Amino acid sequence: MPGKLGRTAEERIALLRNQASDLLWYGKITTTKAKAKELQPYVEKIITKAISVYDDNVEYDVVTVDKKGKEKTVKGVKDSPKKLAVRRQLIGKLRDIQEVKPFAEKKSEFKARTADIQHPLMEKLFNEIAPKYAQRAEELGQGGGYTRIYLLGKRPGDGAEEAIIELV
Repeated sequence: MPGKLGRTAEERIALLRNQASDLLWYGKITTTKAKAKELQPYVEKIITKAISVYDDNVEYDVVTVDKKGKEKTVKGVKDSPKKLAVRRQLIGKLRDIQEVKPFAEKKSEFKARTADIQHPLMEKLFNEIAPKYAQRAEELGQGGGYTRIYLLGKRPGDGAEEAIIELV
């Protein structure tokens, strides 16, 4: 039995996952007004979760022995258990988008840059989007309001109300 947006629950969740992933990756998408209004709180909750733990890292020491028998101590950084849990929750709410090689970049440079990145969308969310909005929240003294919807008018063909939803 179709529900909201004229779709079953599974279809609606898949639609929100896909559109939220595209919105976070590209920063702006064009869709219908109804879909944009459903998508807005979904994305805002994802960004809020990412902001709460984006800087929660654990430093650790790794002792290695080189060929000459000398011990070297190297500092490493990894996600805290809380950040890892949030990261896994968000992976379940989003579709993973793979990075595409820019035309001007050499293949070897692209491979070197993306070698250790398993989930590019998660990296973008935790390393670019969350710090940006956390700083904005500190400056303005408020959270939320990460997205904006512009209405475009009726779409030719079916007359559906179109809208642009973008990250502010």
